[in-house]
Amino acid sequence: MKNKKTTIFIVIGIVSSTVFLIALGMLVIGDYLDRTFNVIGIRIATLFVAFSSYVSRMLFSLLILLHNQTVVKYNDDTNKRAELFREQTFASANYSIIEFMDRMLIYEESPRYIDRLLLRHSMEFHMILDGLDENHIFKHPESYHFVSLKIPFRVVEGKIVSSITFEKLRFERNGVNYEFVTPASQRESKAFILYNEHTKRSNVIINLIISDDSVFYEGSRINEFSKIKIFINIVSLLGVQVKGNSELYFTNPEQIEGDGSNTYKINSSTFTLTEMPKVLKLN
Repeated sequence: MKNKKTTIFIVIGIVSSTVFLIALGMLVIGDYLDRTFNVIGIRIATLFVAFSSYVSRMLFSLLILLHNQTVVKYNDDTNKRAELFREQTFASANYSIIEFMDRMLIYEESPRYIDRLLLRHSMEFHMILDGLDENHIFKHPESYHFVSLKIPFRVVEGKIVSSITFEKLRFERNGVNYEFVTPASQRESKAFILYNEHTKRSNVIINLIISDDSVFYEGSRINEFSKIKIFINIVSLLGVQVKGNSELYFTNPEQIEGDGSNTYKINSSTFTLTEMPKVLKLN
C-alpha cells in the first residue's frame, strides 16, 4: 500500500510539472501561435487545457479511490478486532469449569443400551479401547465387554454445564495404560449428564467397550487403578467451550458392591486448562 501511494504521488508530480511547463510555454509563445496558426492555435490550446483537466480529475479520482480502500481496510480490521474482543469478553464471563467428586462407579452397562447400540449401529455415548475395530464390535458383540463409567461432578466456576464430551480416557494400572478413544464413526464422545434428586448432584456417564480377553475390567474381582486421566471438553449453557485435562486421585475399592460395581472414593481431582474459553457457533 505504501509503495502504491509513493508511485501515485510521483506520477502526479511528473504530470503536474509537465502540464505546468507546457502551459507556461504556450503563454510565452501565445503571440507566435496566434500569428502562425490563428484560430487553430487557440483550438490547440483549448484541447490541451481540456486534456489537462481530464488528467487532473482522473488522478484526483485515483487518490479518492486509494483513500477509500484504505478506510475500508481500516474499518474491516477495526470491526474484526471489536468482534474478537466481544467474543473474548463473552467467553471469559460465561464458561464452565467442573470438579469431579464423591464416588466414581464402574459397572456393567445396561442391556437395554447395548441392544440399542447394536440395533442402530451407533456408537454415540460410547468409547472403545484403543486398537479395537468398530465394525467387528457390531458383527461379533459376544466377543466384547460393555461397562459404564459414572462420576459425580459440580461446577466450581462459571455457568451451568450444557454438555460434556470426552476426547480420551486413560486408566493406569502398575505402569500399564488402558486408553479409550472416540470411535471412528463419531466426531466426539458425548456423555450423559444426569441429575440425582437424592444426592442433589450431577453425574457424567460414558460407556466403555473392551474385548473379552482384556484385563482392564473383570466383574468377578476388584479392579484397582493407580491413576485416571480424562481429556474433556465442557460446554456451558451459553455455548462457551473449555478444553482441559482432569486427573483423579482416589481410593481403590476394598470390595465389590452388591450390584457388581466397583466404587472408587475420589479424594481430590485437578483440572488443567489446555485451551482458552471460546464461543462455539450454535447450529
